Amino acid sequence: MKNIFERNVSGMTERLSRSVIGIAGCGGIGSSAAVSLVRAGVGKLIIADHDRVEPSNLNRQYFFFGDIGEKKTAALRERLLQINPDCVIEAYDKKLEREDLASIFENADILIEAFDKAESKQWLIEEWASVFPERPVISGNGLAGYGDFASLRIRKTGNIYFCGDGKSSDASGLCSARVAVVANMQANLAIELIMNKTGDVK
Repeated sequence: MKNIFERNVSGMTERLSRSVIGIAGCGGIGSSAAVSLVRAGVGKLIIADHDRVEPSNLNRQYFFFGDIGEKKTAALRERLLQINPDCVIEAYDKKLEREDLASIFENADILIEAFDKAESKQWLIEEWASVFPERPVISGNGLAGYGDFASLRIRKTGNIYFCGDGKSSDASGLCSARVAVVANMQANLAIELIMNKTGDVK
């Protein structure tokens, strides 16, 4: 098979192929971030979610009409392996709880937080920072609405990174393009952190 990473930035494929990234949640930002990471050459993803694909997911999540009714982890794993069959996809079809975090994502270099609810985001970030304080967690925070591109940015507190506008709520609705922008901010940041190996971003 032709090398699908031949257009990668020099040195990126080798380093990313040795990396492990966890993704908590396989919805709008989780599924889209996963796709970008596999396309970049990440060697292993650990994904977790307990939901099934619904019709309303298709406006912003990396699923297709034929996936409706399927478990998100199974459907996403299949899509990712269609991009790069050599990528290792470790999938957990379950609702994550605090006590799961250390065991499921034990080998992850970085965790991408992709939950929907604010309270779930909070406990996940707190637990990760407590169990793996030296490892980054990248959260999607404020991605609702459309446009207003200038408000989307990265905020950092220690090893915790927040991507989004930091204020909007899902009550205003979700637009595929804006969700994808935030998801790819998270994926791009994860790649940058792996490449730099310093915990800092440019």
